[in-house]
Amino acid sequence: MRRLFGSVRARATLGATLVVAVALIAAGAAVLLSLRSNLVDQAGTQAERTARNVAAQLAAGAPYGELKLDDDEEPVQVVDEKGTLVAASEDLQRISGTGTAAVKPQAPTGGTGSDDDDEDDDSALEPGEIGDHVTLTNGSATVDGESADYRFAALEVEAPGKGTLKVYAGASLDAEQGAVDTAQTVLLIGFPLLLGVVGAVTWLVTRRALRPVEGIRAEMAAITASEDLARRVPVPGTHDEVARLARTTNETLAALETSVERQRRFVADASHELRSPIASLRTQLEVAAAHPELLDLEGAVEDTVRLQHLAADLLLLARLDAGERGAGARVELAALAREQAAGRAGVTVRAETVEVTGSRGQLERVLGNLLDNAQRHARSAVAVTVRRDGDASAVVEVADDGDGVPESDRERIFERFVRLDEARARDDGGAGLGLAIARDVATRHSGTLTVHDAPTGGALFALRLPLA
Repeated sequence: MRRLFGSVRARATLGATLVVAVALIAAGAAVLLSLRSNLVDQAGTQAERTARNVAAQLAAGAPYGELKLDDDEEPVQVVDEKGTLVAASEDLQRISGTGTAAVKPQAPTGGTGSDDDDEDDDSALEPGEIGDHVTLTNGSATVDGESADYRFAALEVEAPGKGTLKVYAGASLDAEQGAVDTAQTVLLIGFPLLLGVVGAVTWLVTRRALRPVEGIRAEMAAITASEDLARRVPVPGTHDEVARLARTTNETLAALETSVERQRRFVADASHELRSPIASLRTQLEVAAAHPELLDLEGAVEDTVRLQHLAADLLLLARLDAGERGAGARVELAALAREQAAGRAGVTVRAETVEVTGSRGQLERVLGNLLDNAQRHARSAVAVTVRRDGDASAVVEVADDGDGVPESDRERIFERFVRLDEARARDDGGAGLGLAIARDVATRHSGTLTVHDAPTGGALFALRLPLA
């Protein structure tokens, strides 16, 4: 049971069925109440018509014995001012809900009332006048051996020579009760059938709507089991939320595949880069162990330093890939540029005071890597410029007078372990991580790092960061 109602399809079907059920119950109750009210009103109208017909006979002076009371086989009573039943339907055997329970007429017990009473009663009727006010009540009666519920209408009439009389006439409620019972039966039979249809249609429509979701789930399960990130989930040919979910899932899979592939290449390249200094260092140590007099101490130190720098670069890239951002310290770029340029031959600095927010250590690494790269390719001079660009950005430019960077390679040089000069020795050319680290740090500081042509003909690297 828990598994069944744990599905979206089952919950949607149950919810739709419950909503329709509540709506049908409310609508059915309203229909029954309206039907009952209308039929009761009709019965009241019929009873009033019968009462006015009898009152008209009394107003015309018809004697009690000549009143036509049994035309519609409905119960009729005529009561005088004293409450005495003076006329009634011939077959009336029992009655309730009127002014008197008597069924057999009796002789009038009093006169027509005094003139003083007529003068004091503002609502007194004139002889032959029928009252306008009708009182409607519910009751029951037995006529000719058949009992039924009735709607009674009561009104007054001033009969000549008889005084003020009250006429009670009833109309059967059997039709109302029969119609209401029939409507209830139809509703009790129809409601379950309609709810069943609603539930079945909702189940089928929901299953069809969720079929693409099941396809996405099955494909994701297969991708997880096979670890094949090149696979993609099926995209339905619709333009609804499920199609957008499938497209977003495929975009996520593509980004994940790219990230994993990049990580694999990174691990492979890092292993390759680490192999060279480790192998060289091991060779030197093995030779020194066998022949101490042949120990190349300077070479061993250089390989160790190179290995240390490479390990530091790899560790920094790992932290950047993990989403590490620069600290929120204020860094003065002009002073930082002068510090990094100090002691470097052929490097000039022209800087104005600008401050940015970030990690001083990471920004030092960026400037150091850019200067290392510029000195490696410059013929004789490297120029560093620090300036403000408008009210929002600070720009650090490092330009050299070397051969520059071909336009087709201006994005490729920021990839990891990429070196354009493949003939250059690894010791001279580095591991190809400096520019990749510089761009990653710039990105983590909400900035950019691009390369253009320098005025002196070489490469100009522009680091743009938001002002503090």
